[in-house]
Amino acid sequence: METKAHYVLIGAFTLIVSLALLGFGLWAAKYSSDRTWQEYRVVFDEAVTGLSVGSPVQYNGISVGSITDLSLAPDDPRKVIARLRLNSTTPVKTDTRAKLAITSITGPAIIQLSGGSPQAPALTTVDRDAVPTIQTSPSALQNITDVANRVVERMDQLLSDQNVERISNTLAHLETVSGGLADRDQGTRALLLEARDAARNLNTTLATANGTIQHLDENVVRQLPATLDKLDASLSKLDSAAGNANAILGENRAAINSFANDGLAQLGPTLTELRGLIRDLRRVSDRLENNPARYLLGRDAPKEFEPK
Repeated sequence: METKAHYVLIGAFTLIVSLALLGFGLWAAKYSSDRTWQEYRVVFDEAVTGLSVGSPVQYNGISVGSITDLSLAPDDPRKVIARLRLNSTTPVKTDTRAKLAITSITGPAIIQLSGGSPQAPALTTVDRDAVPTIQTSPSALQNITDVANRVVERMDQLLSDQNVERISNTLAHLETVSGGLADRDQGTRALLLEARDAARNLNTTLATANGTIQHLDENVVRQLPATLDKLDASLSKLDSAAGNANAILGENRAAINSFANDGLAQLGPTLTELRGLIRDLRRVSDRLENNPARYLLGRDAPKEFEPK
């Protein structure tokens, strides 16, 4: 009995040690795994259609991890929280941004990380949370959706009941105008014929005017040499007359200088005496006009006798 008891104790001890070693191995493996991966989370403000648990996460086109969980935000169901498990060596910086992307036209949706300048600090050094949050940026899918929504809203405004009614009225008016034009077809033809006749008359008038101008140009060109000869002769005569005048001035320069010096100097006193003479003659004329007898005979004129 005592030997069997020792065997039981040894077996129990061996089993306990084996279990402890197994637990230690599992803990070490988990610790090593935790040291190899880093968890992050991304909060999207848009629908994540096509994204699922296990979808890859790429950083500038390189696969760096996967999605481990997708859930709605408890306080705002319009937001989607994606939990990521990335390689611990992935350089996630404070300016790294996450967005939805697709690998091809028919491919699944993924999370694409981009950005991360060299001088920016690592996100884990700034965000002390156990699961740091990576900021998001609008995806191309979201931009396309927003543009499509705006286009639909504009089309809805454009095709409102009021605009449709206006378009219908415009088409009705166009139909009325077309009918009126059809009724005035004969008048339009007559107007076109008159316009054609007027164009022909205008062409004839222009041809006549062109011939007249051409004939005038030919006459001017024909008479131009004779006119130039006459002009040359006139200029020669003017040149000769100018030469003669210059010669006359040269021959009589002394007389002209003497007149300018002496004659003009005497002209002033002569004009003064002439003005005095004119003044005396005016005075004599006034006296003769007023009382000629007294001025000529030295007495008044005799009075006529009038009988009583």
